[in-house]
Amino acid sequence: MYGITTCDTIRKARVWLEGHDVPYRFHDYRVEGLEAKRLDGWVGKVGWEILLNKASTTFRELADTDKQNLDEKKAKALMLAKPTMIKRPVLDLGDRILVGFKPDGYQQAVGGLE
Repeated sequence: MYGITTCDTIRKARVWLEGHDVPYRFHDYRVEGLEAKRLDGWVGKVGWEILLNKASTTFRELADTDKQNLDEKKAKALMLAKPTMIKRPVLDLGDRILVGFKPDGYQQAVGGLE
């Protein structure tokens, strides 16, 4: 699971995983950073539009010029520079990822792992 420790949604997802005895490793990309190759893989699976959290404080605080004419290249550069713009959590299941936390989605995706 990828995100930042202080995120309430991350806390909810972690409680859900722990409550369902699903093993996971937490990667705080504010502390540990995020590799371009990993972000490329996520973008390939779900698209940059899903990953970029335009409602985040970090995104809203960007200069208007940075927010205009967004495309994949620009969005990836922004997310690598400031990973807190990535919607949280990102649960990397290897062959697919889940972005955001919805208990039903987690149950469907990892139910067989319990």
